[in-house]
Amino acid sequence: MRFTKQKKLVFSLLLSLLLSILLSESMNAQNNFMNLITPPSLQKGDTIVILAPAGILKNRKHIIDKAKKLAQSWGLKVVYGKHMFNQSDHFAGTDQQRCQDFQDALDNKNIKAIWSARGGYGSVRILDKLDFSKFIKNPKWVIGYSDITAFHNHIHNLGVETIHGIMGTSMQDKPEVIAKSIASLKKVLFGEKLSYQITASKYNRSTKNNQKFSGELIGGNIAILTSMLGSESQLSTENKILFIEEIGEYKYSIDRMLQSLKRANYFTKVNAVIVGDMTKIKKNSTPWGSAIEQLILEVIPESIPVIFNFPAGHEPDNRALIMGRKIMITTQNRIVSLKFE
Repeated sequence: MRFTKQKKLVFSLLLSLLLSILLSESMNAQNNFMNLITPPSLQKGDTIVILAPAGILKNRKHIIDKAKKLAQSWGLKVVYGKHMFNQSDHFAGTDQQRCQDFQDALDNKNIKAIWSARGGYGSVRILDKLDFSKFIKNPKWVIGYSDITAFHNHIHNLGVETIHGIMGTSMQDKPEVIAKSIASLKKVLFGEKLSYQITASKYNRSTKNNQKFSGELIGGNIAILTSMLGSESQLSTENKILFIEEIGEYKYSIDRMLQSLKRANYFTKVNAVIVGDMTKIKKNSTPWGSAIEQLILEVIPESIPVIFNFPAGHEPDNRALIMGRKIMITTQNRIVSLKFE
């Protein structure tokens, strides 16, 4: 009798495990092919919030005020996160304060977009404290780059598009330098079609004339992508186009992070990789021995197309990208065209 009960227990456990695996595979498949929700386009008179979910904004209020004036020039109303200019060691306020500002913005139906003041570090510390239930029912644009990649990844898995683009502190750059970045962000926010044409890099791979490839755009900062591995914010790259960028790292560190992404199958079934700015790469005492482009090409399988030099990341020319939107990429006569659906 006891032996029979043990067999039933083992069978029950195995059945539960099998069902769990099947459910996980089903959810992954659904995530790979679902159409993400596009937040409503902004209208004149709408209200947006500028807040700081991560790094400190010491002596930068005058810069954030410029961002406020820019949005107001578009006919928008702007409010600030209650704790945005607080200081708690490395961060713009305590985790609880930054979380409260973000939660208030997610829950407030009158807030139509959440514009990050800056990145730095700290988004991951509040990510799991947030309740996105009201946001999913009433989605709104979440905007930023760098550390904000944590939100791009997490919200993507919730089924909502986001904007990889300039932040409040981007207003520290000269207006003429960031003019195209500003224009691209405005286009996305107000529902205009978005497309780009860039000169093909000599390092581009598998981009012969008239070749086309498409997929849902995902990704962001390499370090943050790597830090999401093993969590519910980890991305599935199957049949998608992965965008990557980085700043202030040694080449060996970039290689290590890319190797980690490779081991997590980020480059196994991806349709293509777009490489943005690789800014302020540090020099090690022992030279790496090759260009950053060659380093990247050696990690990504030869069958995967790779596009370099897209103007997005930690340079002043930081064009808006709609994360979660299907994008078509075409190369013809040394010109790479990117068109969002």
